[in-house]
Amino acid sequence: YNRDIKIIREKVIPDWWRKSGHTVTPADISDIIAAEPEILLLGTGSPGLMKPGIDSIPFLHDKHIALINVPTEEATALFNRLTEEKKNIAAAFHLTC
Repeated sequence: YNRDIKIIREKVIPDWWRKSGHTVTPADISDIIAAEPEILLLGTGSPGLMKPGIDSIPFLHDKHIALINVPTEEATALFNRLTEEKKNIAAAFHLTC
């Protein structure tokens, strides 16, 4: 993949784009929230430009979804490890920068 993606229950959703560029809002991840993962892993791109919006962090906390927000290279390795551990995880990866 060379564009941003989401992974929800082993399904890849390609060409993911956010309404506010590098900011992730609850609306941008509504499908992830609906899937009720225990963990949301955000891959922020190589330089870490993508960030959860200020409203996303308390929203995810209220939904009992743990947020891990790290550069994409680290996020992909962590996603693979947590998947092998059978964790209920969803991911959103910023791949375009």
